[in-house]
Amino acid sequence: MVAGALLLAPAAQAAPVERLVEIDGPLKGVMLAPEGGSKAPAVVILPGSGPTDRDGNNPLGVRGSTYRLLAEGLAAEGVASLRMDKRGMFASAGAARDPNKVTVVDLAADANAWAAKLKAETGAKCVWLLGHSEGGLVALIAAQHGRGLCGLVLVSTSGRPLGEVLRDQLKANPANAPVLPQALKAIDELEAGRKVDTAGMPPALSPLFNPAVQDFLIVMFKQDPARLVSAYKGPVLAVAGTTDLQVTVEDSRRLQAARPSVKLVTIEGVNHVLKAAPADRRANLATYADPSLPIAPGVVEAIAAFVKAQSGS
Repeated sequence: MVAGALLLAPAAQAAPVERLVEIDGPLKGVMLAPEGGSKAPAVVILPGSGPTDRDGNNPLGVRGSTYRLLAEGLAAEGVASLRMDKRGMFASAGAARDPNKVTVVDLAADANAWAAKLKAETGAKCVWLLGHSEGGLVALIAAQHGRGLCGLVLVSTSGRPLGEVLRDQLKANPANAPVLPQALKAIDELEAGRKVDTAGMPPALSPLFNPAVQDFLIVMFKQDPARLVSAYKGPVLAVAGTTDLQVTVEDSRRLQAARPSVKLVTIEGVNHVLKAAPADRRANLATYADPSLPIAPGVVEAIAAFVKAQSGS
């Protein structure tokens, strides 16, 4: 009976294989592939804004390890991934003297270099760019000139230019009323490609318009996600959570409005860091710092299903 039971027992699922990878820069990252995952569908995970590392964490209190958990979930679904530290940050710090001088256009060029690396490492016929938040914009820019791309997965990605988003965010908070005229004028100037003098600015606005990041913002404000997605001809999946406090479902719908062939998946009760979360702001933000919380049900499944269907897997 014991022998029979052993014969009938299902084989244990092989653990995914993780290894460090590097490209010119030097830029460093980590690849996670299913066991025996040669030619498995493969995605490059592009991080969001600021000092966000390859796992989705940053020193500003975000410790939910969203990208690591996403990579592990995708590997369990038979999808390989590569995630990296951005140029000038963390293990890739040596690639740029000043990370504030690294623009989204620079990051897009790096994204295409990482895509070529992942394609070579896996033997896949093409690879996907999966961008989260600002990483979605980086993916859209990269795709305009990228080669060997299967398509794009845009997660928690706004369909509006950053200037529009900032204006709405500033206007939505009544406490900003005293500084609103100066803030809106500063956005206008940066959109026109002109730097702003912060010497006479209220302290509340200084971090937003810090001179160190104005070059980055000037390039950023020129990017229109709706125009970029309309120009791209490959398959696109947009994933939006209904309790995302940073990018609304309506913002994601603008991507589909710009290009109706975009597949939009809306997942109930999922926030910006892809965790199950209520709409209550305090409880929602608490999930940003909790790596013990898994990726919300439906997120990995939606991404893996789309990627595998388009890849013929």
